[in-house]
Amino acid sequence: MTKYYSQAEQDKFILNILNFKKNGYFIEIGSNDPILINNTYILEKEYDWKGIMIEIDNNWINKYIENRPNSIHILRDATIIDYKELFINNNVPKNIDYLQIDLEVENGSTLKTLQKLNIEIMNEYKFATITFEHDIYNTNFMNTRLESRKIFENRGYIRVFTDINNRGTNPYEDWYVHPDLIDKNIIDIIMSNNSKNYKTNIISMKEFPESIVEKTINFQDIEY
Repeated sequence: MTKYYSQAEQDKFILNILNFKKNGYFIEIGSNDPILINNTYILEKEYDWKGIMIEIDNNWINKYIENRPNSIHILRDATIIDYKELFINNNVPKNIDYLQIDLEVENGSTLKTLQKLNIEIMNEYKFATITFEHDIYNTNFMNTRLESRKIFENRGYIRVFTDINNRGTNPYEDWYVHPDLIDKNIIDIIMSNNSKNYKTNIISMKEFPESIVEKTINFQDIEY
């Protein structure tokens, strides 16, 4: 049985959608620990992927060098990086297999980074799979969930899973694919098979005048 390392099995989603692809390429924004609760560790370690890890905390650098030797390690604030220059300088492929954005919604860095990607590289580069953390259970700062969905939808991405939650509570992520890079029939089958696994979740927080009732899915209930 495959051992997955992600907190909510994002790595399982990526591998299943991409048919356990070898030699893929990722952009991981908000890398944190290179192994523990990491979405790309298994991709690099067991499937020979490579990519770019972006993390603001430079204390991770020694662990990155030791445990993620095939990756490029960028220890900088994701909101100020020139992504076009970064991609050109590192010969990033135009079709990228996976994008992770896992930053701090409460300080605006999540949406600001996505907006930079949208302006600087999304005209030329596409991502087969995306996991985007919006943390709607905790905050609606900058209307991150809605604004991110607008960007992805305008770019042609399909939201395969909406408001992923962790064991039934706290919906916090959306997962996307691009139909130019993933067979639409596969997308339709996965979405259809999982429609029954969505539950109602009440989200209440000070930013909202009223509670929001949303359909949310536990990552443990996802079927491939």
